[in-house]
Amino acid sequence: MITAQGLKKTFRSRRGSVEAVRGVDLSVEAGGIVGFLGPNGAGKTTTLRMLTTLLEPTEGTATVAGFDLRANPVGVRRSIGYVSQAGGSAPEALVGEELEYHARFYGLSRGDARRRSQDLLPQLDLAGLDTRQVKTLSGGQRRRLDIAMGLVHSPGLVFLDEPTTGLDPQSRANMWEHIRRLRNNNGTTVFLTTHYLEEADALCDRIFVIDAGLIVASGTADELKQQVSGDLVQVEVASGTEGDIDKARGIAAGRPGAEQLTVDGAVVSFRVSRGDEAVVGLLRDLDAAGIALSSLQVQRPTLDDVFLALTGHALRDGSE
Repeated sequence: MITAQGLKKTFRSRRGSVEAVRGVDLSVEAGGIVGFLGPNGAGKTTTLRMLTTLLEPTEGTATVAGFDLRANPVGVRRSIGYVSQAGGSAPEALVGEELEYHARFYGLSRGDARRRSQDLLPQLDLAGLDTRQVKTLSGGQRRRLDIAMGLVHSPGLVFLDEPTTGLDPQSRANMWEHIRRLRNNNGTTVFLTTHYLEEADALCDRIFVIDAGLIVASGTADELKQQVSGDLVQVEVASGTEGDIDKARGIAAGRPGAEQLTVDGAVVSFRVSRGDEAVVGLLRDLDAAGIALSSLQVQRPTLDDVFLALTGHALRDGSE
């Protein structure tokens, strides 16, 4: 559905050049939800705008929905849906008319545009709102209208740029369900950008991690998490005495495969491939040594751990 090789974008100004995207290679198969995960400023939107023909690449090649990005940009535009961060609906327009006008832009007849609009509105929980002005909609409703406009010509591939930014948690969860339905019910391939870790983890069949204009990893969420050195095990020594903490540290260090051992106050932490199995022997040995604990935690790696391991900084460190 999408292949790209060496995509680069350099912006030039009087002050000099900025390499926003420094060489992106990716391949996306049909029928899944693909996430483009990275901090703000990493090159997500710039890459998306190149793949949707809104920006011309400085270098590189790509095929999108079967059409060459450079040789046939019109073919690409006719075959995809695109929903930008800012959205594309006019505040004063009526919901139904806005959707029908958008369908007409793609060549649908007046009757087909009306039928397609009436089909889409209930699918995106917008039934009964066709005579409302766009400006009267809630944030979640307006975002769903944006997605309806991107789907009105029934594309097999839709690009969603930060689809849930600015939504409250309930509206975000609702949006996730609609995005899943695009894949599950319609077989639509969804390519979305996000800087929300939980969004990529919950939605995406495959994730591309981008940082500073380069893709630094790709795979399923579980595959990416496996790149981090195991589960994080943390034990807090109840007494807080230096002697007990040193004993706990030595016992933790003796766990088979234990790595990244640290001590912070009374908390001893380490990583191991199977934390759930490691704590059985750990608790037995601590009890035998007479060391009582205040708490014990086992945490599976997160996508933020993956990003930190790959780049040396947390995903949430990114800024506009």
